[in-house]
Amino acid sequence: MAYRDILHRVSGDLALALGLLTRLPLRGAPDVRRGAEAAWAWPLAGLAPAGLAALAIWLVAGFGAGIAAATGLAVAVIVTGALHEDGLADTADGLWGGWTPERRLEIMKDSHIGTYGVIALVLSLVARWSLIAGLVGSGAVLPVLLAAGMLSRVPMVALMALMAPARPGGLSRAVGRPPMQTAWIGGGVALLLALILCGSAAIWALLVALLLAGLLGRIAQAKIGGQTGDVLGASQQLAEIAALAVLATTVA
Repeated sequence: MAYRDILHRVSGDLALALGLLTRLPLRGAPDVRRGAEAAWAWPLAGLAPAGLAALAIWLVAGFGAGIAAATGLAVAVIVTGALHEDGLADTADGLWGGWTPERRLEIMKDSHIGTYGVIALVLSLVARWSLIAGLVGSGAVLPVLLAAGMLSRVPMVALMALMAPARPGGLSRAVGRPPMQTAWIGGGVALLLALILCGSAAIWALLVALLLAGLLGRIAQAKIGGQTGDVLGASQQLAEIAALAVLATTVA
């Protein structure tokens, strides 16, 4: 494959990843039918919300660490359209709010949010806010957020490659099931860049993130028989908290 063809493929996959995982004003709608082919680029798509969040934190840092961290979180949520937060809430409601796999999937598909979902969202936001607030003023905000943004999306690709979709329809089924090679490429690229940004701490951050996501995957397999787009979103949230926690305590 010629250099120009490789560059075209990489840029196309990155555009697909950004179109699927963010609300950035890109041309056209993402073609989810090719989502599995571009899944290796999902970690790279995490650079967009993380980078814009870091910029927002830098702009308002003078108002205090708490305000800066809250602003950064708000920007990240806006950029992603709360895609992963929505998945976390639906997963919490479904996995713990139903007694049968069918009922759990039904709850996860419902647009309403329940008690478990609210609690999960609050805990996720508070955890990320406190970790980011501790970084403000340290000079480590940008590298830590960029590394966490990439590493937290690696488990999404891994779970898609390892687990079958739990329902016949839905976004996860439409995107397709990437081969493990795709997950290894995405994870390798993310880890390499995170190592450049944060040093060897990136290895531990990825391992802890994968551990938590793997635990979620086991629970989802037992309760609904596979993964869904909501489960993938929830895995990103857990992985981001894990990555931030490891990096914030070792890099800053």
